[in-house]
Amino acid sequence: MDLKIQDVAELLSISEETVLHWLLEGKIPSYKLNDQHRFSRIEVENWMQQNPYFMGKHSKEETVLSGSQQFSLYRALNRGGVHHTIEGVNKKQVICNTLAIVAGQLHLDAGVLSELFLDREKLMSTGFNHGVAVPHARECIQHIPFDLVSVVFLKNPIDYGALDQQPVHTLFFLFATSDKTHLHLLAKIAHLSSHPQALDFFQTRPEKGSFMEFVREWEGKLSCHGT
Repeated sequence: MDLKIQDVAELLSISEETVLHWLLEGKIPSYKLNDQHRFSRIEVENWMQQNPYFMGKHSKEETVLSGSQQFSLYRALNRGGVHHTIEGVNKKQVICNTLAIVAGQLHLDAGVLSELFLDREKLMSTGFNHGVAVPHARECIQHIPFDLVSVVFLKNPIDYGALDQQPVHTLFFLFATSDKTHLHLLAKIAHLSSHPQALDFFQTRPEKGSFMEFVREWEGKLSCHGT
């Protein structure tokens, strides 16, 4: 899907002027279509993952995250749930074992989903920093009924090829109904997983009720800073 400047601004809850400024400085990947700037989801996604602005180092991150999709992450997580019983000693095992459970909620084939997720990992690891990863497909999966994010807490951290080379202990499996929603949820997960308080909370491997309460309170604070 081709994203326009206004799409990127809306998804990341920033001004179009900021996007234009990044374009002029060559900070964000884009291409030209009929003399207009366009963006691909996968390129913006990879850029976000490697950009300190979206990985929790920006002093005004609450403003960046505000946007209009209030409690979108909370709703997606409520559908996907929290899992503690997933086993696996490597990336492939964890992905396949998780999707064997989650696929039923989306009425999709677990084997096909696993191949799609593993194909994305071959392109670039979805491991962030601080022990968190966000596995997802390279492109949005067609015909899924709703946005869904499933959280997996691993008993033992595994090597995931993360940005900081640290083992991963918490995974957010992301399914979105559109490229726009995908980037929006990815940005929120990136910011949530950059907060020291959230990272400490993840280490306690909370049950779904506690986890949902934590996320709802966090997103509620973001909405208070909305523009």
